[in-house]
Amino acid sequence: MSTLNPLDPLLKIYSDTESVRLSSGTPIADRVVTDIFAYTEKLTQRVVLREDCLQTSWKDNIDKIVISRVFGYPLMLLLLGTVFWLTIAGANVPSAMIASVLFAFQDVLTHWFQLVQAPAWLHGVLVLGMYRTLAWVTAVMLPPMAIFFPLFTLLEDLGYLPRVAFNLDNMFKKANACGKQCLTMCMGFGCNAAGVVAARIIDSPRERLIAILTNNFVPCNGRFPTLIAIASIFMASTLFLSQSLLAAGMITLLVLLGVAFTFAVSWTLSKTILKGEPSSLVLELPPYRLPKVGAVFYRSLIDRTIFVLRRALVVAAPAGALTWILANVYIGNVSVIAYIAGVLDPIAKAIGLDGFILMAFILGLPANEIVVPILLMSYLSTGQLTEFNSLFELKKVLLANGWTWLTAFNTMLFALLHWPCATTLLSMYKETGSKKWTFMGFIIPTVIAFSVCFIIAQAAYLLGLV
Repeated sequence: MSTLNPLDPLLKIYSDTESVRLSSGTPIADRVVTDIFAYTEKLTQRVVLREDCLQTSWKDNIDKIVISRVFGYPLMLLLLGTVFWLTIAGANVPSAMIASVLFAFQDVLTHWFQLVQAPAWLHGVLVLGMYRTLAWVTAVMLPPMAIFFPLFTLLEDLGYLPRVAFNLDNMFKKANACGKQCLTMCMGFGCNAAGVVAARIIDSPRERLIAILTNNFVPCNGRFPTLIAIASIFMASTLFLSQSLLAAGMITLLVLLGVAFTFAVSWTLSKTILKGEPSSLVLELPPYRLPKVGAVFYRSLIDRTIFVLRRALVVAAPAGALTWILANVYIGNVSVIAYIAGVLDPIAKAIGLDGFILMAFILGLPANEIVVPILLMSYLSTGQLTEFNSLFELKKVLLANGWTWLTAFNTMLFALLHWPCATTLLSMYKETGSKKWTFMGFIIPTVIAFSVCFIIAQAAYLLGLV
């Protein structure tokens, strides 16, 4: 009696690779994986007895919806919009509470500096500059991340995220990228630095680089405050729905635009400086299961939220000190920050912004959360980071400084597409070990942001729409 050697069929698969490729037209890697799984399934059917037919049945029925071509994509958009809405609506109250506590402690620090008779400039740099920036970034960034990351981890533990990768694998393959890039892209919604680090799951160095260089095109938590505020007061103010729901809808549309740029840039890179064939995504869909609360809490809050917040605070502290210095050192009767904004104004006008907006994005390089506060500080000439009590107050300030629909629209586009923050750039350098690829990660979105905004602004000027 002959004994079946499980390796024999696999050896046969690899034996005549050229004939397989010529006869089918399918890449050899895909055929190999398909035949391996087909043979494994034959062996499984011979030795495995399935008793839980009802359980298997309802799971299969769910997958018929979740990974179907008809319902899979609408379901992804619905879940994405729901996660954004819960994040936006749920973060408002805790953000206000944290801000009130941290800014109240600023008064305590000021009192201590007065007791020791510290120089005014030292109080300005350390308290009004550095501490106030740290307080703002913590208040704005912590609550959304503390909501978004657990929701993201829940979807991950439920077994849904691998199915998202399955749905998007074909689109990434058309862009000559890897389907696993979808998972790194999803991580970028919480923090682009986390998305860059998550690219480690991609085996191919070429495709890992593509994922790293394009992760910036999905907005992170740091860019949400700017996008949400502008979308709420300029784009959604005339509709009759709740502000948080409208903001979530606008952010979802922007996310889709960012995903489109991800595909376009991935395809361009794969056809130019990162040429190569896409690798096969061998993905075994995990079973649906109930998440473990302890694991979700630890991975989402400790591993992700605290880790990302700590990185943001490290780069935000010196940025706050520098911003205060630039706003309080004068050349004649003009502050340095206003002087530089005046120099940048012609370039900014060409892309539909103004010099103060462009300056705010430049100074916001360490942390995107401080872009709006820096902008308000510049407009109001307060000499310190400024917070606003309502969106109506913010709108009055922006309109008084010449904002139009074009300014609002291009500011949102620029916030979506512009260069990565310092934390993400640092992560790029650590992951690639290359200054060249880190620079590419900076220059690619920068060129795209300026080009897109320039085209839209010039078209609007030419057609007399502003």
